[in-house]
Amino acid sequence: MNRTEIIEGIVASQLKPTDAYPDFTIGDTIDVHYKIIEGDKERIQVFQGVFISEKGRGINKTITVRRIVANEGVERVFPVHSPRMAKIDLVRRADARRAKLYYLRDRTGRSRRLRDQRRGLKDDGATVKG
Repeated sequence: MNRTEIIEGIVASQLKPTDAYPDFTIGDTIDVHYKIIEGDKERIQVFQGVFISEKGRGINKTITVRRIVANEGVERVFPVHSPRMAKIDLVRRADARRAKLYYLRDRTGRSRRLRDQRRGLKDDGATVKG
């Protein structure tokens, strides 16, 4: 085995399985459960926000999540395959026509909202599609 095969084998063992997280795309609102270690204590902190970008691939893949706290925008970058990443929950789907939603940084108020993927249609579960 040469050096690159050894490195690829180590990296492959560090990757999380593809079914570890739900399918989410740019624009979706997600809950990121991240382990915080303070001294000898460990707790899980939930960061809910809009998924605005995804970068890298493989072990280096990161996602950027943006939320508004006290009328200030807060963005966090999370490494997807980190052992501190507990789980990701999908809260709401939204329509986005771009790969990166950096333009949301300049928006305030209602213009910051993204259109729901169902495009305003109410789905009460009573109607059967098919």
